Amino acid sequence: MATIIGISGPTAGGAVSVGRVRTLAQVYRRFGEIDAAGTSPLYERIAVALSESEQALGAIESAPARKRHPTVILAALHDLALAGRAPDLAAAYAAADGYAAAGAAIDTLRRMTDSVVAIAVRRQTRTNETGRYAVLYPAIAEAARRVGANSVGLIDVGCSAGLNLHVDRVGITYSNGQLLGDPSSPVQLSSSIVGSLPLPTGAMPEVVTRVGIDLDPIDVTDADDARWLRACLWPGQPERAARLEAEIALAATAPPTLLRGDAIEVMPDAFTQVPADALPVVTTTWALSRLPLESRLRFLHRLDEAAAGRAVAWVSAEGVGVAPSIPTLGDRRASGHSIIGLAVLDRSALHAQAMGRCWSQGRLLAWLADSQPGK
Repeated sequence: MATIIGISGPTAGGAVSVGRVRTLAQVYRRFGEIDAAGTSPLYERIAVALSESEQALGAIESAPARKRHPTVILAALHDLALAGRAPDLAAAYAAADGYAAAGAAIDTLRRMTDSVVAIAVRRQTRTNETGRYAVLYPAIAEAARRVGANSVGLIDVGCSAGLNLHVDRVGITYSNGQLLGDPSSPVQLSSSIVGSLPLPTGAMPEVVTRVGIDLDPIDVTDADDARWLRACLWPGQPERAARLEAEIALAATAPPTLLRGDAIEVMPDAFTQVPADALPVVTTTWALSRLPLESRLRFLHRLDEAAAGRAVAWVSAEGVGVAPSIPTLGDRRASGHSIIGLAVLDRSALHAQAMGRCWSQGRLLAWLADSQPGK
């Protein structure tokens, strides 16, 4: 079982109202007709049906405003189905019957409003896209090479279930023919390369520490937590479901230490977990965008404090202009892609570089940095 250490700190952001029933209906119809369309026919049909049901909308309004979004409510319904508490909905999902699923979802919301709301209030939706491995692996390996580190301690901020912390234990195939990681791993993924510059070829050194920081960390060895991860996947996507099962099984063989609390407050405790002879590598993947600029600058200050007596690396995949000190390459904030950043801090020195660009959370990337020895 993963070790979860609770450390006090600020809680998640405040409520964002989605308004009265009519506005809520529009939110659900838009989700079905635009967000889910072409991706999940089941969710497309369910969301539209919910938008047309006064009973369903009334049940959803029982939840706090910030917990009424379709991704939250649909995940809560999915969790009940997976737990065997909504058998009609589970059967409709298994049969990929959108009309039956829509009716079962409305019925479940009507009969089990309190249960749906309780799950929605307690949980946060999770998007553990495995494309992140494809971005993290070469950047972490490059950070270790530049510092001359023979081992690293990984600290993942906004870690959710800590799956990123097992980046060294997966196999990655890139469209240019490069292979990184473990070719025998049960977790295999692919990523498409844009441009002609190859990725660094070096292997990641030994990972001696795995620490995750999250306001609400998920322990994959806990049955309820693991089920919630499955519930956050949209039904009708068997390949993603199979990959998540492999990731959960892999992570359960070496559970990380999970620190519960605000990242800025908890980071000093995380650094103490990394042995003195290992390079601490902090990773953030689309985690800093949830923080105001002041907090992001405080995050960078925490890294600087940790680097007072040792080298520290920070690998980031964040929207353009989100990660402080990482160059934006002249890209616009609304460009639709993210910047892969690497910052190495050693005492008073900060060396920050944009290593590349990525799209679709790492499923498509362009490496831009010269990673040859001596550079």
